[in-house]
Amino acid sequence: MSQTDKSIDTNWILLFLCWLLVSVSATISVFFSSVLEYEPCVLCWYQRICLFPLIFIFAVGLFPAFDKSVIKYALPLTIVGGLVAFYHTLLYAGIIPENIQPCSKGVSCTEKYFELFGFVSIPMLSFFAFSTLVTLLIIMKRRTSK
Repeated sequence: MSQTDKSIDTNWILLFLCWLLVSVSATISVFFSSVLEYEPCVLCWYQRICLFPLIFIFAVGLFPAFDKSVIKYALPLTIVGGLVAFYHTLLYAGIIPENIQPCSKGVSCTEKYFELFGFVSIPMLSFFAFSTLVTLLIIMKRRTSK
């Protein structure tokens, strides 16, 4: 196996991990809203807008072989989703004042439905997922630009 083949195999595995993370994240998101009936706030919807298309973008990039162009389509969505999730996490933690919250009508963006280990909130889980995706995509971008 040549060095190029090994590089493509590693990139395919990284992209598969991205697809797996997005699929699990989307499934959990739908589970929270449909099964547990946690109504999503405005910021949750914005994060979902960035998350859901990634399932298809990553899947297209995986088959028939690794397609490096998937990075240029996925990276902007993951960065925007990560920024919204970061803002949502700060809002949830009370670091951002209530008077500049976008969720003035409907469900509050600081509604406490679920906290893993007593401090890991839904917005924080979203931020971790988007941060991991951005990191993996940047690694792939650096590996393919050589």
